[in-house]
Amino acid sequence: MHKKGYMLLTDNKTNIPLTIKELSEVFFSGCKNETSIGVESEKLLVYTNSKKAVKYEDVVKILNSFDENKWQKIYEEGHLTALKGDIGMITLEPGSQIEISLKPYKTLDEIAAKLNEFYTELKNYAQNIGAEVLDIGIQPVSTFDNIKIIPKKRYEYMTKYLPTKGLSPFIMMRETAGIQANFDYKNEEDAIRKLSLALKMSPIISAVYSNSPVRGGKLTDYKSFRANAWLNVDEQRCGLVNKKLFDKNLNFTFNDYTQTLLDVPMIFIERNENYFGADITFREFMKNGFEGLTAQMSDWLTHISLYFPDVRLKSYVEIRNHDAQNKEMTFSVPAFWKGIIYNSNAMSEIEKILSDFTYEDFMQLRQDTPKTGINAKLNNYIIADLAKEFFEISASSLKENKLNEEKYLECVFEYLDKGITPADNIINQFPCY
Repeated sequence: MHKKGYMLLTDNKTNIPLTIKELSEVFFSGCKNETSIGVESEKLLVYTNSKKAVKYEDVVKILNSFDENKWQKIYEEGHLTALKGDIGMITLEPGSQIEISLKPYKTLDEIAAKLNEFYTELKNYAQNIGAEVLDIGIQPVSTFDNIKIIPKKRYEYMTKYLPTKGLSPFIMMRETAGIQANFDYKNEEDAIRKLSLALKMSPIISAVYSNSPVRGGKLTDYKSFRANAWLNVDEQRCGLVNKKLFDKNLNFTFNDYTQTLLDVPMIFIERNENYFGADITFREFMKNGFEGLTAQMSDWLTHISLYFPDVRLKSYVEIRNHDAQNKEMTFSVPAFWKGIIYNSNAMSEIEKILSDFTYEDFMQLRQDTPKTGINAKLNNYIIADLAKEFFEISASSLKENKLNEEKYLECVFEYLDKGITPADNIINQFPCY
């Protein structure tokens, strides 16, 4: 589902300048009538005795434990960084977090079964080296200065670049773990509608999944320190994309999204496994080149992947901003969004609820929810009340499919009925959680 749209596009081999239309085609190539779901789940690993972050060398031992008949090893300059299998990819994030990126599936039961299988194996292999897998969104003891970046060029260049733009990139890269859910779109209008609505909902749903209140062995003042870290990485790269997406009369296109990304600085250019730091916008790169290099489609695809808003477009809609959770709560993430994103009536209900709020309202909410979670306010509304209404809309939508997929939301209702989040459980039980 997701990647095939990119495969229609090839690099510019003839030094003919890329056009804006060609760049936008990446997003048009994603249009399809399918309704599959992709999930990416990151997990933090710690040594059982010390609760300190597991080192890269030991995480490699875990990767090597996976069945070689099912998983192909992928190396970068001799270093193991990923596994490729029939169900998707297992990759390492900058601070040795392990991520499973499932291939798209049609049903939530399939997703739950595949994630369950992976989590069970990961837990067992971690135990073999004296480690455990955490169900939270940030390292509880080790901070970034005690966590080395894995040997991967992409992350080396991010490590050089991002500190020039924000205060917390090392926290985000090395300490945190999250969940992403990916969804198809039928056409340009459908894609933009989903992007706009998911961006508006993102700080509210992020608050529901707050699960990172402890850092450096101490309680912080935040329900989601992970979400707080993202606020201080690179606002141009990590914000709410474009103010026009919040207008009542939604007048935004793939070309507008392309134009937005054109004015975001690049982090690096890669040619035949050689990397070049390039703090210039993609628009400047297309116009002037860089050190004899001309812009190619592969550069654009890399640039898209290094753009980190809470919701982004690729050849699908990627909803990104949820703290890592236990498996039941993880399953609820794609379930919730499926109930909204793949039901036009459900989308309309939420669009109506949010219609009177402005871009500035959502910007403020995005700043507030990392600290206060569902206790934050959106004007006169308590986020907890809005969230519960949204989850009720999603559950009703899922019931229409008669697949019993609404069961995956029960764990969230247990929290919402009590007016708490996973972070509140940790805070209430600290230091014995």
